Amino acid sequence: MPQPPKYQLADIDIDVSAIGKNIAKLRKKRGLTQKVLAQRIGIQQSLLSHYENGRLKLSAEMIIQIAKALEFSTDKILGLHPISADSPDIRPSLLKRMQKIDGLPLNERRALLKTIDMFLLNDSEN
Repeated sequence: MPQPPKYQLADIDIDVSAIGKNIAKLRKKRGLTQKVLAQRIGIQQSLLSHYENGRLKLSAEMIIQIAKALEFSTDKILGLHPISADSPDIRPSLLKRMQKIDGLPLNERRALLKTIDMFLLNDSEN
């Protein structure tokens, strides 16, 4: 028969809506739609919406899956570390372009990035 625990952990008041808001902020920082993030973690967009709006409580496994998909720590999702404004949000249209560039063959990608670098270098000199 299992022994009762010797120590009782203090109850933690978890603000489900704050966690959902953090997920939405981090998702937007990555320039992702709910649909794209939901696809990455293998759930329906409507379920992700319920999480973000605080209508559903997230399991530990789901928090980990979302953190991995967003490439942020679970601490940021849980609100243990503030979501800083030091890294600017990337507009979805720019992110899509960067993803397309990343998918190009290596020689085409190098040529395009060289052109972009030259344009930016010339622009910074003016």
